[in-house]
Formats: sequence, structure tokens, C-alpha cells
Amino acid sequence: PCALGLATPIAIMIGTYKAVDFGILFKSGVAIETLNKVDTIVFDKTGTLTYGMPKVTDIIPLNITKEELIKITYSVEKNSEHPIAYSINDYANENNINSYEITNFENIIGYGVKANINSDTIYCVKKEMVNIDFDNNIYEKLSNEGKTVIFVIKNNSLLGIVALKDIVKPSSINAIKNLKELNKKTIMLTGDNEIVASIIAKECGIDEYIAGVLPDEKALEIEKLTNNKNIVAMVGDGINDSVALTKANVGIAIGSGTDVAIESAQVVLMNDDLNNIVTTLKLSNKVINNIKTNLFWAFFYNILFIPIAAGILYIPFGIVLNPMICALAMSLSSICVVLNTLRITKIKKGDLS
Repeated sequence: PCALGLATPIAIMIGTYKAVDFGILFKSGVAIETLNKVDTIVFDKTGTLTYGMPKVTDIIPLNITKEELIKITYSVEKNSEHPIAYSINDYANENNINSYEITNFENIIGYGVKANINSDTIYCVKKEMVNIDFDNNIYEKLSNEGKTVIFVIKNNSLLGIVALKDIVKPSSINAIKNLKELNKKTIMLTGDNEIVASIIAKECGIDEYIAGVLPDEKALEIEKLTNNKNIVAMVGDGINDSVALTKANVGIAIGSGTDVAIESAQVVLMNDDLNNIVTTLKLSNKVINNIKTNLFWAFFYNILFIPIAAGILYIPFGIVLNPMICALAMSLSSICVVLNTLRITKIKKGDLS
């Protein structure tokens, strides 16, 4: 009974301890056990597969100066916590552009932001929120280049377009490749349009992508996958990913992400290197295999000695089992379980890459 009681918890404990050496935090033993069964990995795009800090690439003003367009955009976006807003803010600061005073700031979840400058209402939004005429050729050209397009609207007049492009992390490409070698299905969820999503997915080597997903729809997409009997791990970093992280069988948060995402996840990667997902899966597999061998040693001595203790050898050979031998067998089974588990501490990062 002692060895049997030790077999699983000691392996989970040592596995959790060893994971910290690799920059991985398991919040529960259930996460380790479930990861071993995961067949589908779902990724958020911005900040997870990409750096999440897109660069301003195009500024196209209409009946307004380029500097004035950025000044207005910066004034509204500086109150947002979205990566796109940070990038516009950085561009404005690098070019010594000041901002206007604003009022009535509002975050339009999944679409953009709005605020008032004096008596004018300014929108910085995605195409889906634009209900005025614009040159669609410009939009398509920028989108086909994999850029995110922001429309800047004053009242009902289009002031111009600001385009940004995010960069895929090199570790994302390598991680997706390694996950495919482990026969894991990979899916990308993004609020970006179909064109941008397809470009990023192709660059990363992602199996499938779902574009135009609003923050509250990410959780619904995860539920669809789990309802189809997929064992799903969701990888994200932002506030918008928090609900989806809780809906997945295992939520994995990037350590450089928001506090809400980290709190919602069962596993936290202490850096933004997605190769650690492969390390996490392989470590989980080694811990589960260790538990199985622990259970073997827990049962081995009992299965061997219980029939002898019951007297199976007494009638033909007159052999009985001394209680001291039974005590020794019980101790040996516990020692074998502990020594076998300690092999986890010898695992090196190279064994899991």
C-alpha cells in the first residue's frame, strides 16, 4: 500500500519540480496527466505565434497631412492596451509626435477603439466597422501583404489608413514543425481577416486557421473542438484569450503575457519561446511513463509474495514466508518506486527537444 500510494504523487511532484528547470510551471498534477493525451494545439496569433508588436509600415492620409493622421490616431490609441496601440504609440514617440486631449474613450472589443477630440468622434477600427465608401484596392493591396489595416474616421469622414505588420517568431515555425512530428494537430485563432490569417498560418506551417474570431468567440471555437472529442491545449497570452484558456482541456499561457491569461492557464511558459510547448509535452509523457513503471514496482513484490504468504508453497514444500521477509519486500517496493522516480531529475533539456 505504501508504494502504491507513492507511485503517482511522487512522480507528479518530481516532474513539476524538474519542469521549473526548463522554465515551465505546472499548476496541477492534472495538467501533466492531461497533456499526455492532447491531440490538438490551438494558438492565438498576436503575441503568441508572432511577436505581438507589429510595426507601422504604411500611413495613407486623405485630405490631411501624414503627421496629423498619426497625431489623431495616437491620441485615441494611447489609451488602449492592444499590441497594435502600443506599436502606434511607439511610432509617434519615435517621431516626436504629441497627442490631443481626448474624452469618452471606448474600447470596441474585437474591432478597435473610439474617443472624442473636442466635439469630433474619432474611430480607429477594422474594415468591418467601416460604413462609408473607401478605395477597396488599397485595402486589398495592404491585406495581401499580410498587414493589419486600421481605418481612421472622423465623424463620418475617412481621414486615412494606417497599416501595420506583425513578425512571426522564429521559434513558432520550429515549434509547429516539431509538434507535427509528434502527430499533433495545430490550429490558429485570430481576429485578423482571412488574407492576413492565411499568410501567417502558411508562414508558420499551421494545419488550420480560423480568421475573424472575436474575443468571446475563441472560447466557443475551443468548445466545438472539445465537443468533437478532441483533447485540446490552448496557447495564448492576452486578456482576450483568458476564457478560451479555461475552456480548453489544458490552458497554456506565455509568461510574457497578461496577468489574466497567466491566472487562467494551468501551465505557464516562463518565456515566449514556443519550443517549450514541445518540451512540456515530452516531459509530460516521461512523467506518465514513470508513473506506469512505478505502479509495476508497487505491484510486483505484492503479486510475487502474497500467494507465498497465503501458503501456496506450504503443502508441497513446507515453505512459509517469514513476516520479516514481507516487511523487507514492502520496503523494497517503496525504495524502487522512489529511485525510479528520481530518474526524472536526470532528464536534460536536450532529451526533450
